[in-house]
Amino acid sequence: MKSKAGLMVECTKNMLRSLQNAVESGQTEVEIGEYMSRVTADIISRTQFGSSYEKGKQIFHLLTELQSLCHQATRHLCLPGSRFFPSNYNRQIKSKKMEVDRLLLEIIQSRKDCVEIGRSSSYGDDLLGMLLNEMEKKTSDGFNINLQLVMDECKTFFFAGHETTSLLLTWTVMLLASNPSWQEKVRAEVKEVCNGETPSIDHLPKFNLLNMVVSESLRLYPSGTLLPRMAFEDIKLGDLDIPKGLQIWIPVLAIHHSEELWGKDANEFNPDRFASKSFAPGRHFIPFAAGPRNCIGQSFAMMEAKIILAMLISQFSFNISDSYRHAPVVVLTIKPKYGVQVYLKPLNS
Repeated sequence: MKSKAGLMVECTKNMLRSLQNAVESGQTEVEIGEYMSRVTADIISRTQFGSSYEKGKQIFHLLTELQSLCHQATRHLCLPGSRFFPSNYNRQIKSKKMEVDRLLLEIIQSRKDCVEIGRSSSYGDDLLGMLLNEMEKKTSDGFNINLQLVMDECKTFFFAGHETTSLLLTWTVMLLASNPSWQEKVRAEVKEVCNGETPSIDHLPKFNLLNMVVSESLRLYPSGTLLPRMAFEDIKLGDLDIPKGLQIWIPVLAIHHSEELWGKDANEFNPDRFASKSFAPGRHFIPFAAGPRNCIGQSFAMMEAKIILAMLISQFSFNISDSYRHAPVVVLTIKPKYGVQVYLKPLNS
């Protein structure tokens, strides 16, 4: 993960230059979500696929379309076996899934061929290459890995490093734009910690206030609103007996806004609630459905988000635009229906 921090900084600098150019051209108001989506897509495509960056972007767009299609299914009555009906909807999902798998297999096969003919001694130093290198070490009879597992992990990285991180950044900017006193506090902390240097992975543990703000943003706008879990053994939750094999749904959004748990200000932005040492940022609130198989994705996403926020707040001040309409909607994740418009002001002007 540390080796990818420099690439994150490079992509963020490109995004900040785009914002600077927009301001210099007279555009003082921007829809910040578009920039956050663009920079996180750039980062995950480059870090996951390296030299296969352009093909990675194709996969990203297909996965985004698949997410939208899958969300449509949650709004309709699902009859047993209906996913096998030859409807236009089912054909679209099948076609896009097959195209994603085809592109992923092409990338994986090209890495395999390069190693087999001796053109390369490894599968690469990007995330896909590291995954393939590690899996090969654990095989006893040559290159005999589960390709479906590799493809599933690639898809997990996409959503961990793009979709959820982009939304975390967008909501956090909205909250800081609406709460200028906290924006100033975080900016002062970044300035003190970095001392004029570009934010790096070594600075991240020292960003106490930024960690508190990120945790509060995830509490108010958790990217995963419902977490499905299956009991692997008989358990007891409070007064409930949960038998082995039962699938349960954890209402994350409701829990994060519970006055019983958080007090009367449960719906208010108050990062100070995380000042207590008992709350470890990143342990209680994470920007996507947690699980053992995507712990690396969690670390990657949090590192990415903090570097981008630290660099953004060092270069610009921002206030919420008069045209902003607060309308969070659930589309598998929580998204701002009309975007997040902010007024930008370069700090060096």
